[in-house]
Amino acid sequence: MAAASTHLVVVAVVLAAQVGGAWCGPPKVPPGKNISADCDGKWLEAKATWYAKLTSAGPDDNDGACGYKEVNKAPFNSMGACGNSPIFKDSLSCGSCYEIKCDKPAECSGEPVIVYITDMNYEPIAAYHFDLASTAFGAMAKKGEEEKLRKAGIIDMQFRRVKCKYPADTKIAFHVEKGCNPNYLALLVKYAARDGDIVGIDIKEKGAKEYQSLKHSWGAIWRMDAPKLIKGPISIRITSKTHEQEDVIPEGWKPDTLYPSKLQF
Repeated sequence: MAAASTHLVVVAVVLAAQVGGAWCGPPKVPPGKNISADCDGKWLEAKATWYAKLTSAGPDDNDGACGYKEVNKAPFNSMGACGNSPIFKDSLSCGSCYEIKCDKPAECSGEPVIVYITDMNYEPIAAYHFDLASTAFGAMAKKGEEEKLRKAGIIDMQFRRVKCKYPADTKIAFHVEKGCNPNYLALLVKYAARDGDIVGIDIKEKGAKEYQSLKHSWGAIWRMDAPKLIKGPISIRITSKTHEQEDVIPEGWKPDTLYPSKLQF
């Protein structure tokens, strides 16, 4: 895994956890080398499987290891993937983007499509293994051959890490999780473009002189338990790339609410 950038992102927030994706099996991890956040263009070999109903992103509101919900909607559009340990990287790769393609069986188009890491895959099938939403798996097929490709089951595929490119109007967003209260803040970070790997989040309340570090909770969620009331508006500093925006989360912030920013990497 590439060393984390020393640059930072500042944004106002109080975040929350949101849960989605798909549960992908027992905790068995195959050997393999972690995939770097650097996009070097090299294609690697992997195995691909698929889950869920045809042309879907997975069971409705199924809790995934990144915390995302509604992965069937834009910008993920049912193109989610469960990555095994060297791809998932203890959740640092949540939301990261990969090009995938297959050449065999005959139904494969050989053309790359982009998928998003939305969950962890525990099955020890190969050193690199993508368990794909059925829509994403079918997207590797020739037009009209999607169902035939799914019937092939486990297939060989190729993949490479690419920078995420969201539509121009898609900015980094912060979801304040259900269960948050004036003394507890949990933040879900969504839609970080480019390399997408976030390794630290700090927040600064209104009137504070210094930032306080949040603890990584799980998936794309970061949290803080505070002895005193957490007052907005709140600025946030994200360790990955450099951007700043104050007061993203307003003074009267509420749990279970998504607060979009004006930022994007």
